[in-house]
Amino acid sequence: GINAEYGKRGINAEYGDIIRMSKSIKLVSQSRCYGGMQCVYEHESSILKCTMKFGCYLPPQHEKKKNLPIVYYLSGLTCTEQNYIMKSGFQRYAAKHGCVIVNPDTSPRGFDFPGEHDTYDFGSGAGFYVNATEEPWKTNYRMYSYVTGELPTVIQNNFNVNIGRSAISGHSMGGHGALLAALKNPGKYKCVSVFAPIANPCECPWGVKAFAGYLGENKGSWKQYDATYIAKDYDGPNWRYS
Repeated sequence: GINAEYGKRGINAEYGDIIRMSKSIKLVSQSRCYGGMQCVYEHESSILKCTMKFGCYLPPQHEKKKNLPIVYYLSGLTCTEQNYIMKSGFQRYAAKHGCVIVNPDTSPRGFDFPGEHDTYDFGSGAGFYVNATEEPWKTNYRMYSYVTGELPTVIQNNFNVNIGRSAISGHSMGGHGALLAALKNPGKYKCVSVFAPIANPCECPWGVKAFAGYLGENKGSWKQYDATYIAKDYDGPNWRYS
């Protein structure tokens, strides 16, 4: 199978190809799925300063073609990388269209800060795709930079993808994260698609709780992570709505 150890080579018996993986990622699991491989990897994140897992579906085309398009999917509250893999059935369509699908975890893990695991809508499983500025969160809870910066670099360095053909999607808190990524980085993503997003977190209980905890009590600073406010000043490429 695809190499499960750092820096070694693995032979995929069905593809018949030798695959050299970067030392920066480690295979956690893999399953044959619609002719491709549904994998979970882990790596040491320099942004979040912890071990992070992400799902990565490699369609059948991945072993024969380069420059495949990528779709990033951001999950909602309480989720890990497993939710989208197990519940959505996206693999059938990714295999048909030759898309690599990447879905990260929803927060850093393994710190056990006071209150980090007490509620479902703040702390573990609820990173809200922001860069925290408040203690004790600010050193590790930097999911915005992770999703838009570090993770795409990891994907580009390890898989046959074209980073210029990226799209991003998400649900609920993940929809909020996808909107942030697209609106704050004009031209980075060819498409953004969201499902029931938290589109105005400054004005809803989930967002108010998370932003106060991660960003502090100055509500003016919250707007940089609120898609409704960001969209008002958006000056990037025109989006085609459908």
